[in-house]
Amino acid sequence: MTAVKPIKYTAHAETVIYERQLERAWIEDAVHMPDWREADSSSSAVERRFRIIHERGDRVLRVVCVETADEIRIISAFLDRRAKRPT
Repeated sequence: MTAVKPIKYTAHAETVIYERQLERAWIEDAVHMPDWREADSSSSAVERRFRIIHERGDRVLRVVCVETADEIRIISAFLDRRAKRPT
């Protein structure tokens, strides 16, 4: 069984989670079980992970993160109005 990597939050992520009233469980689900993923155009190390949040009217949560061998660092998170699931 593979161990789940610990999640660390940047100061920015902590702030936006509070301001946007996002649940940490939603973020953790998006990180560990995303509905889909995309590379970030700003850096090859950064990844966008998306998950539909049924508690928020099926809006899409985008979590921007960096995964290393030891941890997953959350950079930002928000409900993305423009996110479209790839076909």
